[in-house]
Amino acid sequence: MPKTSMLSAAEPFAANERDAVYKAIFTRRDVRDQFLPEPVPGDVVRRLLEAAHNAPSVGFMQPWNFITIRDQAVRDRIADAFAQANDEAAGMFPEARQSKYKSLKLEGIRKAPLNICVTCDRQRGGDVVLGKTHNSSMDLYSTVCAVQNLWLAARAEGIGMGWVSIFRDGDLKSILGIPDRIEIVAYLCLGYVDELYERPELEVKGWNRRLPLDELIFEEGWQGGD
Repeated sequence: MPKTSMLSAAEPFAANERDAVYKAIFTRRDVRDQFLPEPVPGDVVRRLLEAAHNAPSVGFMQPWNFITIRDQAVRDRIADAFAQANDEAAGMFPEARQSKYKSLKLEGIRKAPLNICVTCDRQRGGDVVLGKTHNSSMDLYSTVCAVQNLWLAARAEGIGMGWVSIFRDGDLKSILGIPDRIEIVAYLCLGYVDELYERPELEVKGWNRRLPLDELIFEEGWQGGD
């Protein structure tokens, strides 16, 4: 009986398929405020989470979990925790930048109909994990890959997504009942939007600019100075 191959062809995508992948990459945006109230259907949410779950992970440990949050009361508590941390964050910037920081609208937690907290179980896979033996952070990097997969899938589905990082972990863990040993990697806001910025919002609003790629490419070794 002939053996069934466990491998599939590695041929390049057709031009239209390739272009669709690059379109998702180049038009992905961090959405902060433009969410519509329309719920994200369950089958779409499932596709997004399947995309996230198919991210690469070191040692195939798959350290992620996804907490979906739709309840308005829970989101209100999280938004309050964010607001407190955000006020602290504003004071960390030079006075000349504080007014610009405060002008940025960061209302996704309340406005987006779906929030997702992505966590990393750093004990998954046991004490010794293939590929993690000399860099203990590889599980965190793997979880970030899951976030990126989710983001690109959301763009392909016409769904906006924003990553909220201004929290005290303890506050978020308390609200969501997350054990101390679990690492919070990302708090995401998702929902339909009627428009996206053509360029990143922080670039449009003068907070920062995209660095030229040529300045970031080195060949055969580090060339960026001390």
